[in-house]
Amino acid sequence: MSVAEAAGRWDEGTRSVLPGPGSDAPATEYVRALDRGLAVVRAFDAQHPRRSLSEVARAVGLAPATARRLLHTLQALDYVRTDGLVWWLRPRLLELGQAYLATTTVWDVVRERLTRLAGDVRETSSAGVLEGDDVLYVVRVPYRRIMSMNVEVGTRIPAFASSMGRVLLAALDADALEATLARADLRPITPHTVSSVTALRDLVTEVREQGWCLMEQELEAGIQCVAAPVHDASGRVVAAVTVSTHTTRVRPGELRDRLLPALLEAAADIDEDLRRRG
Repeated sequence: MSVAEAAGRWDEGTRSVLPGPGSDAPATEYVRALDRGLAVVRAFDAQHPRRSLSEVARAVGLAPATARRLLHTLQALDYVRTDGLVWWLRPRLLELGQAYLATTTVWDVVRERLTRLAGDVRETSSAGVLEGDDVLYVVRVPYRRIMSMNVEVGTRIPAFASSMGRVLLAALDADALEATLARADLRPITPHTVSSVTALRDLVTEVREQGWCLMEQELEAGIQCVAAPVHDASGRVVAAVTVSTHTTRVRPGELRDRLLPALLEAAADIDEDLRRRG
């Protein structure tokens, strides 16, 4: 191989391109070969679990020869396998995801999912835990500053009058729930607040059965929200997540039909992330 050929080969694998959005890496430190290798991995998904060489090349936008070299490199590392006709991913790729989960906290995982959710539905999303008779906000991802509620991480709100609170109350056993309802200050916060022990018990039972809670203007006039539970690896409810919005922007039907499914999907993703963490 000549010096010119060697330089060309090195340039193909390391020449500078513009890093992706959100990257802090300077363009001179950007390794294009790694970018291409990861793109090959991302070419496989639920709709395309197996691909031929030509399909991978088209999906990634590479020449077949380049895609072939990348696939064979990944095969040598046991990240992909082939039968000579098609390629598929190997379980060893899970090690990369496990490494990420092992180096992040639970709330980092929740925050990442809720940030994506807030961007998708264009509404504020939050997570909270039960602290005595209150819900303590542990994650807050505001999308728009449209609500008068001054809620930040560390803020407490009464569990009986919040969607997250009712989700968390629904996870308590019968004795713990009765004790909480008996000592809670059930004075109405708005004209819509349900403050009867009997009515609250019925609502909590309904939330337990359906697996989510929808609340309209009980904590503050004009504010409506949906909430769902988050489970740890053992299946225990450890937190609740919610999406909140204003009644002037989102109709109750849209809250149920559009925001609730997105929230339930995010909660399921968080559950899976926590399950993988063990």
